[in-house]
Parts: sequence; C-alpha cells; structure tokens
Amino acid sequence: MLSGELYIADGPQQREANMRKRRLVQAISTSAYDAFEERDRLFHELFGSLGKGAFLEPPFNCDYGCNTYTGDNFYANMDCIFLDVAPITIGDRVFFGPRVGLYTPYHPIDAAVRASGPEGARPITIGSDVWFGGNVVVGPGVTIGNDVVIGAGSVVVKDIPSHSVAVGNPCHVIREITDADRDYWEGKAAEYRAWKDSLDG
Repeated sequence: MLSGELYIADGPQQREANMRKRRLVQAISTSAYDAFEERDRLFHELFGSLGKGAFLEPPFNCDYGCNTYTGDNFYANMDCIFLDVAPITIGDRVFFGPRVGLYTPYHPIDAAVRASGPEGARPITIGSDVWFGGNVVVGPGVTIGNDVVIGAGSVVVKDIPSHSVAVGNPCHVIREITDADRDYWEGKAAEYRAWKDSLDG
C-alpha cells in the first residue's frame, strides 16, 4: 500500500488501522467544545507526528491518520479530510481553510480491474509557509513547494513550485510571490500594530 503499487484494502492491518482511526476521530468529534487539551492529545495519538503548536478544528476525518505528518504551527480549519493511504507530509506554518481535501488514493482507469478491488496511492508533500483557501483539493502524488498560496476551490493535480500563487481547476501558477508582496504586507502589518498600540496606550 505504501509503495504506491496496487493493493486491496481488506487486510487485517488495514482493518485494524482503520478501526483505530474511527475510535480516535469519534472521540475528537464528540469532545466538548472547550476540550482543547483533550483534542490535542487525541490528534497526537492519531497522526504519525504532529508539530508543536499545531491545531485542527473539528470536525475532521482521515483514512488512517498514522500516515500524516505535520510540521510546527500547522492550522486546519473545520471539515478537512485527509485520505492518507500513502504518506501526507506537511511543513511548518501551513494554514488550511475549511474543507480542504488531501487525497492520496487512485483507482485503475479500466472499469473491470477497478471493480475487482485493487487500488493504489501516491504521497502528497506540502512545504512550509503555505496557505490553502477553502475547498482546495490535492490529488495523489502532488508536491507543493515552500511559500505558496493556493486559491479557494482549486483542484491541484500537478506539482506547484515554491514562491508562487496558484489557482483554478486544474490548478496552475498565475504569478510568483515577490519582494514587493513582502514589502506590501509587512507594511500593512506594521500599520495594524501601530493602530493597536495606539489603542492600548
């Protein structure tokens, strides 16, 4: 399964891993609204690794959880779904809008083979300092670089290079992220901090 070759998902290891996931996801979904420490513990148990400061809003679902690895200060808004049949690796300071889907599985194009049960999966890799708008879907085998913005509703089926803004279905790069972008947004952030300081002072 993890090699990317075809397999049939009815073995005892898959069933055991999926039942483990179901138990943990149910506990996350039914936890009290303010049970932040409990959910943090449950997500640490669910994922292969969860970085420092990571936070996921429920509801959340996945295939196994144990094949998902996040960096530090990761944030996922509500209703995200990670089909982590193959590994999903997420860098530091990555922000997801609501209803982001990371889908590693693929199925044979031939109908007869598909109906007979075999399927496969390819890993998804996401760099650091990445922001996804809501309802972004990432398909199997995709790598997204560092410092990338993916527009809401995009369907990402090919790799996206670092330092770029990409949108659409299929998702494509529309421009690079430049020093001018950084200067503009640093200026806006400085304006906000000055305004906030004036209120506090």
